[in-house]
Amino acid sequence: MHRLLFTILGIPILVLFIQLEAQACTCSLPRTADLNQQIKQAIQDSKAVFAGEVVEIFNVPYVTVKFKVDQFWKGKIEKTLTLNTGRGGGDCGYGFKVGESYLVYAYGPEDSGLSTNICQRTAELSKATSDLAFLGKGTVTAILRDQVSSPIREYRQANEQRLLTEFVQFLSIPNVASDTANIRKNADYLVAEMQKRGLKPRLLEAADKKVPPVVYGEWMTPGATKTVIFYAHYDGQPTDAADWTGSKPWEPVLRSASLEKGGTIIPFPKAGERIDPEWRIYARSAADDKAGVFTILTAFDALIAKGIKPTVNIKFFFEGEEEAGSPNLKEILEKHKDVLKADAFIVCDGPVHQTGRKQVVFGVRGDINVDLTVYGAVRPLHSGHYGNWSPNPAMTLARLLASMKDERGNITVKGWADDVEPLGAAELQAIKDAPQYDDEIKRQLGIAYTEGGGRSLLERINQPSLNINGFKSGDVGELARNIIPTYATAVLDLRLVKGNDHIRQVEKLRRHIAAQGFYVIDRDPTMEERLKHPFIAKFIHLPGSYNAQRTQMDLPISLAVVESVQKTSADPIIRMPSLGGSLPLSIISETLGVPTMTVPIANHDNNQHAENENIRLQNLWDGIETFASLMTMSWN
Repeated sequence: MHRLLFTILGIPILVLFIQLEAQACTCSLPRTADLNQQIKQAIQDSKAVFAGEVVEIFNVPYVTVKFKVDQFWKGKIEKTLTLNTGRGGGDCGYGFKVGESYLVYAYGPEDSGLSTNICQRTAELSKATSDLAFLGKGTVTAILRDQVSSPIREYRQANEQRLLTEFVQFLSIPNVASDTANIRKNADYLVAEMQKRGLKPRLLEAADKKVPPVVYGEWMTPGATKTVIFYAHYDGQPTDAADWTGSKPWEPVLRSASLEKGGTIIPFPKAGERIDPEWRIYARSAADDKAGVFTILTAFDALIAKGIKPTVNIKFFFEGEEEAGSPNLKEILEKHKDVLKADAFIVCDGPVHQTGRKQVVFGVRGDINVDLTVYGAVRPLHSGHYGNWSPNPAMTLARLLASMKDERGNITVKGWADDVEPLGAAELQAIKDAPQYDDEIKRQLGIAYTEGGGRSLLERINQPSLNINGFKSGDVGELARNIIPTYATAVLDLRLVKGNDHIRQVEKLRRHIAAQGFYVIDRDPTMEERLKHPFIAKFIHLPGSYNAQRTQMDLPISLAVVESVQKTSADPIIRMPSLGGSLPLSIISETLGVPTMTVPIANHDNNQHAENENIRLQNLWDGIETFASLMTMSWN
């Protein structure tokens, strides 16, 4: 026992630091009763030191006790108690650590074997938490016992080879929304998979049968009073196979690690061979968003296989043109509104936090895409004969695009952020509480500065953005020629936040271009127009635009989702008002009148939308447990 003397306002405060050590256990684990007694003692000791209030006891699958801590202690104490009950020298003990608001006590890491002896024995776990509930000072306000994660993990561990084989089979079907034949193959594959599960699948079609259908299924739970729709999309972004490193987009490969860390292609494991959770599958939509479809269906499989009854009616909704902007989603929702009645709409898409911690996201940005083309002469010109005389459209477009941002990266289009709806107190606090990771991200990405004059990434993604997706004029590399090209074109991506309207935002951009002296039209110019107007811009607002969406963070369903995800993680869940990406949640919310939330599972470095897209296996495995927990949640 160690004594440490602090002085606060001239008053000496004695703090006890207690260290207990048990003999190393190389043959067998300590008896449950002994461990329970040690837990009791730990709680009593911590209460003596901090007079803390017990606010939660739960199994995640560790037994964890959360204490409120006075503001003074935050960041000042790293550990107050440790217990080593190591097996083979490993640390499988417990200890307190200071979090943002709590001291957190954790007992029984999975790899220690304690989870087998304690956490998977519900009766013993119940006894341990009951004992803790009546100790010393403080009040227990919540006791949450997660009886889902451990059996779901058992199911996954027993079926990993089969699950990988099925996932790879799904990833091998090309899935660009405009590829009608192959997108239908994806839909047919999902229908067959859902039929095997008894989910009564059907295709929700638009009037135009060329539109990728929504694949729908359902599982009605007897006695359930709530219905949750689980959403993912099975289409993916277009890609050039030549840009991929050592593999092709629809020919999945397994790598020993990420490409950035020198990962090499390895064979997919055979039955009985060990599967390393750090391995990665490289393929288009491995992360975005066939991982979401796979996770939702596998979570359901695991619950049924383990005899765990869902607590809600489950509806499965797999979209086929999200990456194309969901231009026909509203029509499909309106047409099938009666089938889609629900109390919540939960999306599996996007990455976990850059720290690797799980997060629940309450909003997404809206999205607009614009094609912008400017013109030079009607035929390519020799750059020697006509250079410095005939206008070069590449230079013209470069100047026009540069007029849209200042040197610090702030958007200069008039009124761009005037209608932004400010974040509320709870949302601002959530951003403040989230890990600040900008410096590490910059290091990983190899960038020395960021736009926005020093504002954080989390602040910037809650503002509307303007990005250049691509720029083309003439040729480069081996095809470069000494010419003045006839046109230059760019694709712009405009991300919206709550308060922006996608129609208004497009008009702001159009007016800005006109204010720079351009004649703005929505088609190629005639010869008469070319001779009359020195600067012409073809401005095409592409289909598939929608607004941002944000759900209140304090709704009963919002709290239930956070609680359910927290049960599957020993680390505090990050709550985000919004992420930078876009999903058609405003269309869904407005049409169905249902709250929407996103629970991402993919690794943050998954290269979504780009070449070398990948999913880390542990993220895939964690996602299965997360969505199984969501399928067994309840709320008032």
